[in-house]
Amino acid sequence: MLGPLDLRLLITFVHAAHSGSLSATAVQVGRTQSAVTMQMQRLEEMLGHSLLHRSGSGVRLTGSGERFLVYAERILKMHDEAVSAFSDKGLHGSMVFGSPEDYLISFFPMLLRSFGSKYPDVEIKVVSAPTVELRTLLQSRKVDLALVSTPNLNDVENIVRTEPLVWVGSKPTLELHDFGDAVPLALPASNAMDHRAALQAMGGAGLRYKIAYASNSLAGLIGLARSGLAISVMTQEAVPPDLHVLNAPLPQLPHLGIMIACADADQSPAVAAFADHIRSVLPSL
Repeated sequence: MLGPLDLRLLITFVHAAHSGSLSATAVQVGRTQSAVTMQMQRLEEMLGHSLLHRSGSGVRLTGSGERFLVYAERILKMHDEAVSAFSDKGLHGSMVFGSPEDYLISFFPMLLRSFGSKYPDVEIKVVSAPTVELRTLLQSRKVDLALVSTPNLNDVENIVRTEPLVWVGSKPTLELHDFGDAVPLALPASNAMDHRAALQAMGGAGLRYKIAYASNSLAGLIGLARSGLAISVMTQEAVPPDLHVLNAPLPQLPHLGIMIACADADQSPAVAAFADHIRSVLPSL
């Protein structure tokens, strides 16, 4: 190693490791892509190891890169803790926050506004993904903190809030849609809890249905419901005012529990503060 590690190189490396793209990293750190490439080359020269596999589709970590990422994140976390502990300006740091899209739309603006007024120097990057994908991102430490859904409402110690799933359509009742014998459904991916809950409810009620449309985005599902060509499923707080919550003869859908999940048990001060803020504010939103 030629000298002490430069924190700026570590920050760029961590962004590259998480994004898998040097062009995206350049935007995140406010540099040109060529400057980011030079930074990574300099870091590799200092360590004497190749950290990134480069290809036309982006970058991925080498074995040495996987090992070094653990140390880089630990060093940056300790840096943020030290700055926060001795700064008169309060909490500093950054994090990547993940959430399903419906929770982002329903709750995140108010959570961010109230948290940002207390801690304006904490940077929060947002990732929107279903719970099953967020858990993978948490395990790989590409997301620091996330809101995730659980169908197990007995986990009362960890559930921050419960949200009912509801049927949504363009007209006040199912009959007014005049769908015929089989109800057309617009649903998210088959691994989503909303998808499974909808099919289990329809099957349990003995109602005929067909999966007519699929969309992994809430905006897409809302658009399909607005078209009147299908009904969809989403959490009640995410239903826009121009759509209708549908009841009988459609079966009742379950509630989902909302939990806070963290990538590391040893959280940075910024991550711990945001998690505490969510616990205190989310139940009353």
